[in-house]
Amino acid sequence: MPLKINLPVKTPKLLKRLYSGYVWDKIKDCQSQKKLYLTFDDGPIPEVTPWVLDTLRQYRAQATFFCIGENITKHPHIFQKLIDSKHSIGNHTYNHLKGWEYGKTIYIENMVKAEAEIEIHTKTQKLFRPPYGKIKRNQAKAIQKRGYEIIMYDVIAYDWEQGISGESCAANIVKNAESGSIIVFHDSLKAEKNMKYALPKVLDHFSKLGYTFEKL
Repeated sequence: MPLKINLPVKTPKLLKRLYSGYVWDKIKDCQSQKKLYLTFDDGPIPEVTPWVLDTLRQYRAQATFFCIGENITKHPHIFQKLIDSKHSIGNHTYNHLKGWEYGKTIYIENMVKAEAEIEIHTKTQKLFRPPYGKIKRNQAKAIQKRGYEIIMYDVIAYDWEQGISGESCAANIVKNAESGSIIVFHDSLKAEKNMKYALPKVLDHFSKLGYTFEKL
């Protein structure tokens, strides 16, 4: 099935240079090692996140979960499972705000609200990913002043897109990831079908090639 999206699967080098203050990959750090960095956005939710944790455990894979504060509030027991699994946890705002649609004050307040929810359960790891990958420069600077790294991505599965298949999502990663790539999946209901197909395929493919999966 054709990919019905306008954005690239692999982040262009020009974009990385234009926004060099954000973390797009760890390719320079992994030139002599086979490492990949799986990340999951939009959880935690009971329908998907525990399945992801079980699947990662089968491959002894570590990952980073960018959590929505509201989902932590709704599902603290699932968030605790995430903490107990020793994966990294990042901030994804409290209400999944698209930065381009909000002023700095509202956006930062929402991010801080998510931070407070995370800190009820565990120490903040100072990793932030903007929902939709969209953030204004003044918002990013304010978040960085709070000690956060802005984590973007090198390769994205597009697992939430209804116009593509799970096979295409897996191929997006297999064909484009390289050592040091930060990869995006989603532990969300919208992405569930495609992600549940693609994630095991990606883990199996790269594990057989000698890669390890690390957390940020």
